[in-house]
Amino acid sequence: MTSQTSSGSCCTPDGSCGTAAGGTTQGDTTTVYKVTGMTCSHCEGAISQEISAIAGVRDVKAVAATGLVTVTSTGPLDDEAVRAAVDEAGYELAGRA
Repeated sequence: MTSQTSSGSCCTPDGSCGTAAGGTTQGDTTTVYKVTGMTCSHCEGAISQEISAIAGVRDVKAVAATGLVTVTSTGPLDDEAVRAAVDEAGYELAGRA
């Protein structure tokens, strides 16, 4: 849940917005991967669940319509670990987008 200021807004007095858990923070790394085989929300969930289990991953957003998976982590990820997670979910990592 986002924090709210006394004005009822989720934004802080300095004008920045609060973020829910899983949001990015300063120093996070965002990497976009291309995954083949995703066709529906179930596919998105399976991939997100497997990649989320990698140490340092803070957030995963998979979009079947584009085949793109955006991963936010506390630092750079090992692409082979991401490939293994995608394989475990039953899909193929085509590489970075």
